[in-house]
Formats: sequence, C-alpha cells, structure tokens
Amino acid sequence: MDRRDKINYYLDIAQTVSERCTCIRRNFGAIIVKNDEIISTGYVGAPRGRKNCTDLGFCTREKLQIPRGERYELCRSVHAEMNAIISAPRNEMIGATLYLVCVDYKTKELVPGTNPCAMCKRLIINAGIQEVIVRDNLDDYRIIPVTEFIEHDDSLEGKLGY
Repeated sequence: MDRRDKINYYLDIAQTVSERCTCIRRNFGAIIVKNDEIISTGYVGAPRGRKNCTDLGFCTREKLQIPRGERYELCRSVHAEMNAIISAPRNEMIGATLYLVCVDYKTKELVPGTNPCAMCKRLIINAGIQEVIVRDNLDDYRIIPVTEFIEHDDSLEGKLGY
C-alpha cells in the first residue's frame, strides 16, 4: 500500500478544513504544524456572531465588482490564515509551517497559484511561522520560505491582488 507523502497529508487536512468556509468566492483552509503536530486550523468565515456571506446570499466585494486582493475592509470574513494564527499560541508558531489550500466556491475545484494576501503575509511574518506550503493541485504544491515575504515587500511595490 502506498502512503500519502507527509506534505500532501497535511494539505489534505487543510483542504478538509476549507469545507467549513462560509465565503461564496474562495474557500481557504489553513493549518499550522510544528514538530509533526497540528497546532491550529482556520477557515474563511465572518467573525463570531455575525452573519456569513452564505447566510446572506451575497458577497459585498463581489456585488461591488472589487478585484481579488483589494479593499479587504469591505469583506465580512476573517481569512483562514488569520483564524489559524489567532487560535495558536505564538511560542508554538515560531518555526512552524502553515499549510494553505484554496478551493473555488462555485466550481469546487482547487485554485492553483494561490498565495496569502498582503495582510495575511504580515500576520504570518509576525507569528514567527517559518514557511508556507500552498497546494496547486491534488499532488503538487509550492514551499514558500517566509523570508520571501520579508525580502519582497509587496506593500512597497504597490502590487495589488494575490
């Protein structure tokens, strides 16, 4: 019997976590792992007690035709990476890996080329996470050292989107 490699095993878990999302654009799932233990999980959804986009039946940013990666202050949701980070003690995140998966809400297909947004990159840096592994398809992924987020500061480049 063939065993799933460890990275795809964790990405499979992150993809399962994404099934809890309440966003009607993109369903992200994130898990933070350190020393082969899952520290926390996170998915996209409105803050506790607020109505989700799935409950309302619309996305404000979609209604206003706002492109991906722009005007996050209008979004009802807390991102998967953010939710995973706020659910974990910082001392357990230092040197950890964040696994990230994005599924299109409408097609239910994986979204290749996904990256954390600019806000999430800042949180990932300050959390002390060492690397982010992003799924592109069922078997392929990218390993991004967090030092890349520091060295290539997209806030200085005026680069929008993700």
